[in-house]
Amino acid sequence: MRGSIVALVTPMHADGSVDWERLRKLVDWHVEQGTDAIVAVGTTGESATLGFEEHDLVIREVISAAAGRLPVIAGTGANSTEEAIRLTRDAQKAGADACLLVTPYYNKPTQEGLYQHFRAIAEEVEIPQILYNVPGRTACDMLPDTVVRLSQVPNIVGIKEATGKLERVQDILSRTKDGFRVYSGDDPTAIEAILLGASGNISVTANVVPKCMAEACAAALAGDGDRAHTLDAGMRDLHQKLFVESNPIPVKWALQEMGLIDAGIRLPLTPLSTDGQAQLRPVLTAAGLLEA
Repeated sequence: MRGSIVALVTPMHADGSVDWERLRKLVDWHVEQGTDAIVAVGTTGESATLGFEEHDLVIREVISAAAGRLPVIAGTGANSTEEAIRLTRDAQKAGADACLLVTPYYNKPTQEGLYQHFRAIAEEVEIPQILYNVPGRTACDMLPDTVVRLSQVPNIVGIKEATGKLERVQDILSRTKDGFRVYSGDDPTAIEAILLGASGNISVTANVVPKCMAEACAAALAGDGDRAHTLDAGMRDLHQKLFVESNPIPVKWALQEMGLIDAGIRLPLTPLSTDGQAQLRPVLTAAGLLEA
């Protein structure tokens, strides 16, 4: 899988229940807009507040809606190894193309603990697995040495590296086995990461401008830095303001304003504040996503 991979929101009704109709429509929209793959129930999909059954149901629904038109990567990480194995096994049974596994959060394992955690999941479930390092959210940083060790596990096929540190992307690419893929998890630096050799971007911004993100990633993958940078420049303010409050608060509000989803979001996350709306609205308007 290469290119623009949207970290899809999970649409919800105002009462917080999953909006299955809107979910299916979002998948159709991303297919039409040229998105290369979908991550279902990642951080942006509010994985932390979906129950086990809901988690599995959302993944199955996205796979069903995609109907083979683009790959689906299931978010199945957890801070419990046993729980992550269960979620990953369920995603494989549902027909996911791969799984995305975040580093365990809150319990702060050592690097050896991280290695043993991810190796155990990979040995239990044969589906291709992508590591996910986002220390800003998990308080757990998986260092390149550990990634290099894990890259030797046959079905660990890549990493979503969300630190935004381009030197780390280069380091991982230079020391992992051939075919091991690095994906950016940081929209502001994603195009540079792809030009350095990353395989794509697992993106929040792609939720609102999927076509532009897909075209920018395709240009970068083709080595056309000028076009990739030009397209990326048009998304620069979105990259920033979609994180004016904790993700996915701003992106869900943006999609609501665009008429693509309802207003639902689950506690402890709350709707975008008045100040956040005042910062994000003009950026959406400038991007042509809202009427002036």
